[in-house]
Amino acid sequence: MPVRIVPMKTEHLDAVAELERSCFTVPWSRNALAEELDNALSAFLVAVDENDRVVGYAGLQVVLDEGYITNVAVRPDCRRRGVAGKLLDVFERFAEGNHLAFLSLEVRASNYAAIALYGQHGYRGVGRRRNYYEHPKEDAVIMTREFGEAAK
Repeated sequence: MPVRIVPMKTEHLDAVAELERSCFTVPWSRNALAEELDNALSAFLVAVDENDRVVGYAGLQVVLDEGYITNVAVRPDCRRRGVAGKLLDVFERFAEGNHLAFLSLEVRASNYAAIALYGQHGYRGVGRRRNYYEHPKEDAVIMTREFGEAAK
Protein backbone atom coordinates (compact mmCIF):
# COMPACT_ATOMS: atom_id res chain seq x y z
CA MET A 1 0.00 0.00 0.00
CA PRO A 2 1.57 3.32 -0.99
CA VAL A 3 1.85 5.54 2.08
CA ARG A 4 3.96 8.47 3.19
CA ILE A 5 5.37 8.49 6.70
CA VAL A 6 5.31 12.00 8.17
CA PRO A 7 5.65 13.52 11.64
CA MET A 8 2.35 13.71 13.52
CA LYS A 9 0.99 17.25 13.69
CA THR A 10 -1.98 18.90 15.34
CA GLU A 11 -4.13 18.40 12.25
CA HIS A 12 -3.67 14.61 12.58
CA LEU A 13 -4.86 14.38 16.19
CA ASP A 14 -8.56 13.72 15.53
CA ALA A 15 -7.78 10.93 13.06
CA VAL A 16 -5.14 9.39 15.34
CA ALA A 17 -7.48 9.53 18.35
CA GLU A 18 -10.15 7.79 16.26
CA LEU A 19 -7.59 5.18 15.21
CA GLU A 20 -6.70 4.62 18.88
CA ARG A 21 -10.37 4.05 19.71
CA SER A 22 -10.79 1.56 16.86
CA CYS A 23 -7.62 -0.41 17.69
CA PHE A 24 -7.25 -0.47 21.47
CA THR A 25 -9.55 -1.32 24.36
CA VAL A 26 -7.90 1.37 26.52
CA PRO A 27 -7.06 4.07 23.97
CA TRP A 28 -4.93 7.13 24.49
CA SER A 29 -7.05 10.28 24.57
CA ARG A 30 -6.69 13.10 22.08
CA ASN A 31 -5.25 15.22 24.90
CA ALA A 32 -2.62 12.59 25.74
CA LEU A 33 -1.64 12.42 22.08
CA ALA A 34 -1.47 16.22 21.88
CA GLU A 35 0.87 16.30 24.88
CA GLU A 36 3.28 14.04 23.00
CA LEU A 37 3.61 16.69 20.28
CA ASP A 38 5.26 18.95 22.86
CA ASN A 39 7.38 16.23 24.46
CA ALA A 40 11.01 16.66 23.41
CA LEU A 41 11.65 12.99 24.21
CA SER A 42 8.90 11.70 21.89
CA ALA A 43 8.49 11.23 18.17
CA PHE A 44 5.11 10.32 16.73
CA LEU A 45 4.62 9.44 13.08
CA VAL A 46 1.56 8.99 10.90
CA ALA A 47 1.18 6.98 7.73
CA VAL A 48 -1.01 8.77 5.21
CA ASP A 49 -2.37 7.36 1.97
CA GLU A 50 -2.59 9.06 -1.42
CA ASN A 51 -5.68 10.95 -0.21
CA ASP A 52 -3.87 12.22 2.92
CA ARG A 53 -6.01 9.94 5.07
CA VAL A 54 -4.30 8.72 8.25
CA VAL A 55 -4.10 4.94 7.94
CA GLY A 56 -1.61 4.25 10.73
CA TYR A 57 0.59 5.79 13.36
CA ALA A 58 3.35 4.96 15.80
CA GLY A 59 4.99 6.61 18.79
CA LEU A 60 8.51 6.49 20.18
CA GLN A 61 9.99 7.82 23.41
CA VAL A 62 13.75 8.11 23.83
CA VAL A 63 15.71 8.38 27.07
CA LEU A 64 19.49 8.41 26.78
CA ASP A 65 20.33 5.51 24.44
CA GLU A 66 17.07 3.60 24.91
CA GLY A 67 13.99 3.79 22.71
CA TYR A 68 10.52 2.67 23.72
CA ILE A 69 7.85 2.19 21.05
CA THR A 70 4.68 3.31 22.79
CA ASN A 71 2.10 2.65 20.10
CA VAL A 72 1.73 1.09 16.67
CA ALA A 73 -1.73 1.14 15.13
CA VAL A 74 -3.08 0.61 11.62
CA ARG A 75 -6.67 0.97 10.40
CA PRO A 76 -8.25 -2.50 10.29
CA ASP A 77 -9.00 -2.15 6.56
CA CYS A 78 -5.34 -1.31 5.84
CA ARG A 79 -3.64 -4.07 7.82
CA ARG A 80 -1.30 -6.65 6.30
CA ARG A 81 -0.25 -4.18 3.61
CA GLY A 82 3.09 -3.09 5.02
CA VAL A 83 1.99 0.07 6.84
CA ALA A 84 3.19 -0.97 10.31
CA GLY A 85 6.46 -2.21 8.83
CA LYS A 86 7.10 1.15 7.20
CA LEU A 87 6.49 2.94 10.49
CA LEU A 88 8.89 0.57 12.25
CA ASP A 89 11.49 1.08 9.51
CA VAL A 90 11.61 4.82 10.26
CA PHE A 91 12.11 4.26 13.98
CA GLU A 92 14.75 1.60 13.32
CA ARG A 93 16.71 3.93 11.01
CA PHE A 94 16.43 6.61 13.71
CA ALA A 95 17.76 4.15 16.32
CA GLU A 96 20.72 3.23 14.13
CA GLY A 97 21.49 6.82 13.16
CA ASN A 98 21.29 8.08 16.73
CA HIS A 99 23.27 5.20 18.24
CA LEU A 100 20.47 3.85 20.41
CA ALA A 101 21.33 0.59 22.17
CA PHE A 102 17.86 -0.86 21.64
CA LEU A 103 14.18 -0.34 20.91
CA SER A 104 11.64 -2.10 23.10
CA LEU A 105 7.86 -2.44 23.16
CA GLU A 106 5.03 -4.37 24.72
CA VAL A 107 2.42 -6.31 22.78
CA ARG A 108 -0.61 -8.32 23.86
CA ALA A 109 0.33 -11.98 24.19
CA SER A 110 -2.61 -12.89 21.92
CA ASN A 111 -1.63 -10.45 19.15
CA TYR A 112 0.13 -13.08 17.06
CA ALA A 113 0.17 -10.96 13.89
CA ALA A 114 1.99 -8.11 15.64
CA ILE A 115 4.39 -10.50 17.38
CA ALA A 116 5.21 -12.06 14.00
CA LEU A 117 5.75 -8.63 12.42
CA TYR A 118 8.07 -7.55 15.22
CA GLY A 119 9.94 -10.85 14.89
CA GLN A 120 10.44 -10.20 11.17
CA HIS A 121 11.96 -6.85 12.14
CA GLY A 122 14.46 -8.47 14.49
CA TYR A 123 12.67 -8.01 17.82
CA ARG A 124 12.78 -10.90 20.25
CA GLY A 125 10.74 -11.70 23.31
CA VAL A 126 12.67 -10.90 26.48
CA GLY A 127 9.97 -11.14 29.14
CA ARG A 128 6.34 -10.71 30.14
CA ARG A 129 4.36 -8.21 32.16
CA ARG A 130 1.62 -10.11 33.96
CA ASN A 131 -1.90 -8.68 33.54
CA TYR A 132 -0.49 -5.56 31.87
CA TYR A 133 -3.51 -5.00 29.65
CA GLU A 134 -7.10 -4.33 30.69
CA HIS A 135 -10.37 -5.22 28.94
CA PRO A 136 -9.62 -8.08 28.85
CA LYS A 137 -6.84 -8.68 31.35
CA GLU A 138 -3.87 -10.06 29.49
CA ASP A 139 -0.12 -10.37 29.71
CA ALA A 140 2.19 -8.23 27.62
CA VAL A 141 5.12 -9.76 25.81
CA ILE A 142 8.16 -7.48 26.10
CA MET A 143 10.11 -7.43 22.84
CA THR A 144 13.46 -5.80 22.16
CA ARG A 145 15.69 -5.19 19.17
CA GLU A 146 19.30 -4.29 19.84
CA PHE A 147 21.39 -1.93 17.70
CA GLY A 148 25.07 -1.07 17.37
CA GLU A 149 27.47 -2.75 19.78
CA ALA A 150 24.60 -4.27 21.77
CA ALA A 151 23.46 -6.18 18.66
CA LYS A 152 26.84 -7.86 18.14
